Amino acid sequence: MERSGTNVIGGLLEHRYRVDRVLARGGMSTVYRGVDTRLDRAVAIKVMDPQFSADRAFVARFEQEARTAARLKHPGIVAVHDQGVDRGTPDGEHVFLIMELIEGGTLRDLITERGTLSTPLALSVLEPVLSALAAAHQAGLVHRDVKPENVLIGHDGVVKVADFGLVRAVANASTTSDSTILGTVAYLSPEQVATGASDSRSDVYSAGIVLYEMLTGVTPYLGDTAISVAYRHVNEDVPAPSTLNPGIPPELDRLVVRATRRDPAQRPADAAAFLAEAERVRLSLGVSKTPVPAPAPGQHDATVRVRPVQAPGQGSPPAELTMPVLASAAASAATVITRAPRLPGGPAGGVQDGAQGPQGTVALNRTSFQQAPPPPPAAPTKPAARKRPPKKTAAELYEEERKKNKRRFALWVSLVVVLAILVGVTAWWMGSGRFTAVPGVVGNEEESAVVLLQGASLKSTISLEASDTVPKGKVLRTDPPEGTEKLRGDAVKVFVSLGKPVVPTVQAGIDPAVAQKDIEQGGLKSALNPEDDAFSDTVPKGKVVTLKPQPGTQVKVGSTVIIVLSKGSQPKPVPNVAGKTKDEAFAELTSLGFEPVEGPAEKNGNVEGGRVVRTDPPANTVVQPGTNKRVTVVLSSAPEGVTVPKVEGKKLKDAKKQLEDLGLKVDLQFSRNGNATVLNQSVPPGSKVEKGSRITLTAL
Repeated sequence: MERSGTNVIGGLLEHRYRVDRVLARGGMSTVYRGVDTRLDRAVAIKVMDPQFSADRAFVARFEQEARTAARLKHPGIVAVHDQGVDRGTPDGEHVFLIMELIEGGTLRDLITERGTLSTPLALSVLEPVLSALAAAHQAGLVHRDVKPENVLIGHDGVVKVADFGLVRAVANASTTSDSTILGTVAYLSPEQVATGASDSRSDVYSAGIVLYEMLTGVTPYLGDTAISVAYRHVNEDVPAPSTLNPGIPPELDRLVVRATRRDPAQRPADAAAFLAEAERVRLSLGVSKTPVPAPAPGQHDATVRVRPVQAPGQGSPPAELTMPVLASAAASAATVITRAPRLPGGPAGGVQDGAQGPQGTVALNRTSFQQAPPPPPAAPTKPAARKRPPKKTAAELYEEERKKNKRRFALWVSLVVVLAILVGVTAWWMGSGRFTAVPGVVGNEEESAVVLLQGASLKSTISLEASDTVPKGKVLRTDPPEGTEKLRGDAVKVFVSLGKPVVPTVQAGIDPAVAQKDIEQGGLKSALNPEDDAFSDTVPKGKVVTLKPQPGTQVKVGSTVIIVLSKGSQPKPVPNVAGKTKDEAFAELTSLGFEPVEGPAEKNGNVEGGRVVRTDPPANTVVQPGTNKRVTVVLSSAPEGVTVPKVEGKKLKDAKKQLEDLGLKVDLQFSRNGNATVLNQSVPPGSKVEKGSRITLTAL
């Protein structure tokens, strides 16, 4: 397994990420192709240089920036999957970032391959880059290192931006200082060089330089050192790209010049504004979007021919040099090289001779930049012969010596005054200067109070509290109170009014302890009163039914709110359903919370068959909550019916036998002679009667 510096080829980071081969190297990191063995997917692994791994400030900032970048969800941003610190290797810790692997190349590869890009292709690359930066700016994140090496182009033509927040993490490392310029010198904005400040307009400037390079094949500023290039960013305006490529439309010229103004206020406010202007230029030119071709990725050990930068008037240029360079997205920016641009439709003559090659993120000393001289002037002409000055008299020599002594005296006096001021300021700071008084903010709005505390060099923490008299949003008091001496930078607790408290809304069925906590957080007291408890068919016994006063009621601070608890279901009597049909009885019992079941039918001469005779428990029996609510419903059985035949006109003995065979009882009137004829029957023929019913026959 090879392990050298940041090279961990063949290893497993955090026992998960297998490192396969190098994709790019730079001064701060190395990018490898690898595999997430847990998910079995190809990933890009950025491993930071060992000098950062031991820096706790960098590691903490790196993790924070990685989390911020991971929250960016945009099709034009390279996704961040994971970050970590691998401490299980014998050669020390490795700080790494796991990113989406883009199969393809970089915009640097495309520019190197083609020399210049056409207007439609340049806009088709620029727009997804600005869309990705706009999403980052909207989320409050600034890239700080926009360059062709950080613009990836996949085989499917998708354009994505990588390395959000990495420069900011390095800037917070203890290996750098406030006087360090971090970034890629060819694309740094003037404010990044001069003061180190950067915001969304700094990304706009860098994106404008990238557009310039796509259109011309070169960056606008050249120099024999990185410092001299940085000097030109601050002191010179970016020229229109048509000065190098006359075929560029004027609208595109103006877009580049506006995006690269030295004054940030004169640029588009952010990437979204820049994107809107670019889209307007596309529409005005009538240019349609074109597919972005995937470039062939650069080789890691290429050899190029370079020509050193030549200032005007310095004589013949040095001979071309042949030197190895690393054609990757992370190549060193300390070596400034040039190459002849390839412009469409003509020779290189009349075009700026050379452009910076691939650039990487480096650290430059701002002090060196501030002390750097302007670019060298033209070679001086041969001076004319000088006349020998006349010999000075004794009076003139005396006067010169007197002026020198006077200047020395003024210098010493100035030095003493400066030292006295320094001593006085130091004494003031060590005495009362470190302290500041808490300003009066009571009665102010919350935002105003925070601003006043910041003006007094104090921090603020906000705590909300109910009040009967102070309107909502105004300051009640501070801790410590107004006038208290505090060290500059200390925190002051600001109590802000919530206004008069309101009885909180609680969900029925919660525990009383939860309701009590909600009540007390609003500056109120809670209590239980069994007399206020209520029956409930839906809330279990002992749980909260409601509050008293009702939720939403405005009350005074410290008022008592009664928590109304459930007593369970209210006892109910069994209803009287006798004489009702089965369906009617079951519906009524169910609506009252009972569980009706059908019992064995009973014969009952007073109740029609199929209707309810009685219930068990009987009607009006009170059923207590928690007991068995089953009620047995007893129905009347239907009688066994007999159809009465017609026996009139038959002999008495035959009629009697027919009726008795049907289970009926026969009563005789007048004649009992079996041969008598039946004249009348008491139940008409065809009538339905129960078995055992009596029928009277009249015979003569």
